[in-house]
Amino acid sequence: MNPFKSITLYHLMIHDQKMIGIKFSPDKLIQGLIKSLPNPKWSEQYNMAYIPNTKDNLGIIFNTFRGVVWINYNRFLSNKPLNTGNECVDVEWFRKRKPIPEYRFCPEEYLLKLELKKYANNTVRTYVHFFELFINHYKEKNLNAIDESDIRAFLQKLVQKSVSNSYLNQAINAIKFYYEVVLGMPNRFYEIERPRREFKLPTVISKEEVLSIIENTNNLKHRCIISLLYSSGLRRSELLNLKLEDVDSKRMLIRVQGSKGNKDRHTLLSQTVLEDLRLYFREWKPREYLFEGQRGGRYSAQSVLKIVKEAALKAKIKQSVTPHVLRHSFATHLLESGVDLRQIQVLLGHGSSKTTEIYTHVATNTFKNIKNPLD
Repeated sequence: MNPFKSITLYHLMIHDQKMIGIKFSPDKLIQGLIKSLPNPKWSEQYNMAYIPNTKDNLGIIFNTFRGVVWINYNRFLSNKPLNTGNECVDVEWFRKRKPIPEYRFCPEEYLLKLELKKYANNTVRTYVHFFELFINHYKEKNLNAIDESDIRAFLQKLVQKSVSNSYLNQAINAIKFYYEVVLGMPNRFYEIERPRREFKLPTVISKEEVLSIIENTNNLKHRCIISLLYSSGLRRSELLNLKLEDVDSKRMLIRVQGSKGNKDRHTLLSQTVLEDLRLYFREWKPREYLFEGQRGGRYSAQSVLKIVKEAALKAKIKQSVTPHVLRHSFATHLLESGVDLRQIQVLLGHGSSKTTEIYTHVATNTFKNIKNPLD
């Protein structure tokens, strides 16, 4: 095999038909091999050769080029695992909506694939919202006829509205999900450029401010909620999904199951929080989830946000405090007390250490040994 010669496979949609795109640098050997493929054609639009996308044709490509040139199929094949978490994905609400004149609803196959992938409900809502925004921008156009120029034009409209980079990325994800996952064409829109990720420092409050917020809660249940969010570094969804058996008082750990990225982990359990939790359990008697609503079942996310904000307001904290601010503060305070960054990464459930490294930009010990030139 010649390592300096290669072909790259892509998913293409030409005249409403799925095609296998074959991109390569000019080479007589590769050109000759492509001519031997079933019904090869050239696309001026994509600047590559293509043949009908069938299982047999894909096998022929591999048999033809294997051992002769390098075959790059990373853009063609997708091996993303399904989410096997325990969260119940509910898309029925979208199915039961009453028709709205001149409004296109998300196709059923889109909803079915979201169910199969078992994406978190927040992700489902986000994807459906942005995909419907997109398909209603092209009401008269067949979805399979939409190409990269159409997507760019839609994204340009969003840019003109001064939306955030995060907003743009969510729109791209929702659109690509349909063409690449639902229709089974991974990385079809490989030339769609994503906006550069915004670098924003996390909002952090001091330990004293955290304690003041805890002291300004209305009742024991609210106290336990805020204390756990901070002392265990939990995301709001993780707190709401905690079950009674996830509190390990013998090992002083909290088990977090099916978290972001479908990962399980353990995090810290504070002795102070454990004592409060025991009192809370005797008074409130939760049955399944650690924190439940008045009629049982999971406590609502909106209620948790309200509890945190009201307590912060009573404590006269100037900054806007959310459950995630408490998580940021947990990580930053650990870093300031000398805990290794890798250990903090494990406690937070970050897949990459780069995500955790952002806390070095807000930890006070980062600047402690730097002398100000004015002093």
